[in-house]
This record gives sequence, C-alpha cells and structure tokens, in this order.
Amino acid sequence: MSRHVAIVTDSTAYLPPQTMERHGITAVPLTVVLGDRALEEGTEISARSLALALQKRHSVTTSRPSPEVFAAAYRAAAEAGATAIVSLHLSAEFSGTYDAALLAAKDAPVPVRVVDTGMVAMALGFCALAAAEAVESDGTPDDAVAAAEKRAAGTSAYFYVDTLDYLRRGGRIGTAQALLGSALAVKPLLQLDGGRIELLEKVRTASKAIARLEEIVTERAGTRDVDIAVHHLASPERAALLAERLRERVPGLVDLHVSEVGAVIGAHTGPGLLGAVISPR
Repeated sequence: MSRHVAIVTDSTAYLPPQTMERHGITAVPLTVVLGDRALEEGTEISARSLALALQKRHSVTTSRPSPEVFAAAYRAAAEAGATAIVSLHLSAEFSGTYDAALLAAKDAPVPVRVVDTGMVAMALGFCALAAAEAVESDGTPDDAVAAAEKRAAGTSAYFYVDTLDYLRRGGRIGTAQALLGSALAVKPLLQLDGGRIELLEKVRTASKAIARLEEIVTERAGTRDVDIAVHHLASPERAALLAERLRERVPGLVDLHVSEVGAVIGAHTGPGLLGAVISPR
C-alpha cells in the first residue's frame, strides 16, 4: 500500500486487526464509560465484559474520541510518511466522532479529508477497506473518498435486538417506537437508514425475527458479488448459524466476516444483538 495517503477510521468499524495491519488502516478508539471508569473500546473493555455489565444493569454510556486523540493519530500518520489523510467515521447521527475529527483536521500537519460515512460497524469497515484499496492502486485522496462513498451508497445493514430498551436509553431510537415494541411484546428488526437506526418490522418471536432477518439479507444480496458481515453480541451460536445459512443461500458471496461487536455498539443494542451488513463489490 502506498503510504502517501493514510486511511484512518474509528474503533466502531470492527475491522479484524490483521486486516487493518495488511491495509495500513488506523482506528481511533471511542470510549465506554462504565460507572466512573472511562475505558477505550478494543483495548480496555471487551464485548463480553460489556455484555455482563449490561445484564447486571450497570450504568454504561459512550463517548467520542477527543480532538486531541485524533490530532495524535494524524501526527503519527504524517511522521510515518503520509502526505495526506482520509479519515472515515461512523454516522454523525450516532456520535460526535466526526465533529472531533473535523476539529483535529484543521491543525493537522498534512491535509485531512474527514468523511461522515453514515455507516457503523462493518458497514463502516467496508468503506475503510474500499478507500484503502483505492490508495493501494495509487489512488489520490479524492479517489479514496469516492471509493468509500460509492461503497457506502450500496451498503445496507439490518439488525435484530432482543429489546429496544438499550437503544431508547441511548437516544438512538424514538421512545414511542421503543414503548410500542415493549407493549406488544414483539421482537424488532431494525435497519440503518439515512445514518440512523430505524424500526423496519415487528415480529412476534425471536426465532421468526431471525428467520426474517435471513430472508431480508438473502433478498437484498440477490445474485450480485457481495461481501457480508454477520455481527452479534453474546450470541455466537446465532451468528454462526446465520453465517452458515447465508453461505448456502447467497450465490454471489465473496467474503463473509463473523464478529462480535465492540463495547460502543453493544452498549446501545444490548446482549442478543444479531446483525448483517450487505456490501456489494
């Protein structure tokens, strides 16, 4: 990979460490506040620890990286030889991460293009990979941004959660929608739409909701060449079964990633999350 253009993202991209190393991608960590402790996602708190804390109803909130943390990442990239940086981040509807990156970019030692992808989890990760691959082909910063934006435009994400309560607490979904789901004792299916999490369908049981999630992903993938990521929190068996079914049913499947989400996304979805990201090549 050409090191003249550095690719920076954040920890909610949930890219495998070996993939980040191979493509030279840097991830700036968001913070999870557990009680009175501020912990960096990915290094100081695991998804499993987060799930246990949520199950015990401990106070959990999340926080964006500070502009100073971004500034340090940009300086490090410049010192490593970058002459430009493309910084790709989760939806500004979810977090102030994008704003913090913009502030840091103003005083960076090299030009920085900051992009609100409108994505999260591997929907963001696929955008970062597209940008890195553009740079590897001797692309300019404009080429990297265009590749990421094209990938984002075609990518869709769908999620099953056991309850909407965690999303309601964090302000990521409307109180009326959350209370309606609780009152009807339904299992919600969600989608990423316009950079926000929106209620897609209400299904009566968990098993029917997960079966419906499989149908939606299969329909959305069609026969195109696609990459798919299956995410979960404290539900490895569900994730493995969904991945196995998608391998059988999606004819154009190129790469399939299965991973547990990190603590930041987990704090807003709760244990039992099962999701899928579909990203056409």
